[in-house]
Amino acid sequence: MATRDEQRQHPLPLHILFLLFFAPGHLIPVVDMTAIFSTHGARCTILATPVNADIIRPAVDCANDSNCHGTDSPSPAVDISVMPFPDVGLPPGMENLMSLTPAHGAEYPLKFIQAVQLLRLPFDRFMAANRPDAVVSDSFSWSTDAAAEHDVPRLVFLGSSVFARCCSETMLRNNPLETTTSPDDDPDDDARLVSLPGLQHRVQLRRSQMMDPRKRPAMWALSFGEVFNSFHELEPDYVEHFRTTLGRRAWLVGPVALASKDMAKRGSADNTKAHITDGCLRWLDTKPAGSVVYVSFGTFTSFSPAELRELARCLNLSGKDFVWVISSDTG
Repeated sequence: MATRDEQRQHPLPLHILFLLFFAPGHLIPVVDMTAIFSTHGARCTILATPVNADIIRPAVDCANDSNCHGTDSPSPAVDISVMPFPDVGLPPGMENLMSLTPAHGAEYPLKFIQAVQLLRLPFDRFMAANRPDAVVSDSFSWSTDAAAEHDVPRLVFLGSSVFARCCSETMLRNNPLETTTSPDDDPDDDARLVSLPGLQHRVQLRRSQMMDPRKRPAMWALSFGEVFNSFHELEPDYVEHFRTTLGRRAWLVGPVALASKDMAKRGSADNTKAHITDGCLRWLDTKPAGSVVYVSFGTFTSFSPAELRELARCLNLSGKDFVWVISSDTG
C-alpha cells in the first residue's frame, strides 16, 4: 500500500463516470467530452449496455488514440463499462432509442423507459466497486439520489444550450403561465403566447410549450452543477444569467465535436457515409463564413411527408444556403 507521501507525489487521476441516455444525440457528445476530459488528465468511464457500447466503441478507441485527439498519453484514459440491458420484454438488441419507430406504437417506448429505470441497480454496483470522483448523467432522474448515497457529486449534461436551460428555469421558477393570465383568457387556448420574464431578450412560447412547475425535475436543483456543450462567446448573456441570476454552477466545455480529428469515427462503427460528410465540407468551404444555416430536429423527431415538404419549401423561400440533416429512413 502506498504511503501518504507517495500518494501526494503520484496522485491518482480524477475518475469521472458518464451515464448518458441511449440515443445518438446524447451518446456522441459525451464520447467527445470524455476525449476532452482525458486530455486534462482525467480517467473517464462510460457506463453502457452491450448494443450502445458497440455503437460508441470506435469513437472511444479514437479518443484513446493520440493521433485523433492530439495528446501524447501512452495509455487509454477512456473506457467502457458494460452492463446488461434489463429484460422488460423488448426484442433482443433493442437498447437504443433509435431502434424504436412509430410502428412499435406506445408499448415499446414505455418498456424502454421501464428498462432505463431498472439500470439503477448496475449503476449502484459500479459506484460501490469503483468509487468515482464525480458522475455526469442526464435524464436518469434516479442518478441524483444514487450518486448522493455514495457521497459522489453528480453533474447534469442535457445536451441543450445555456439559453434553453435559462428558459426552462424561468418557466419553473416563475410560472409565467399563471402570472400572465387574465380573467378574459381562454384557459384551453394552447396557442396563446406567453412571455418569459427576466431574460435578456424577448422570449415567447405557446401555452402548449410551457413546462409544468409541478413536474419540476428535482434532479436539476439537487445536482452539483451542469455541463454544457457550449462556449461563452456563443451565448454570453445567458451564461452570466444562468450563473449569477439563477445561481447555478455551469461548466462550458464545447464545442466538444472538435475533440475528434477523425470525424468519420464519431459515434458510429459505420464509416460508409464519410463521403457525404466530405462533400458537405467541400461545399461549405465555398461559402462565406457565417452564411449557411444548419437545420436539424434531432434523431428521434418524426415528420409526416407533408410536413417535410412544407419545411423544405420554407427553407428554400428563406433565400439562405442551408444544410438540413434528416434521417436516411425519412422517405
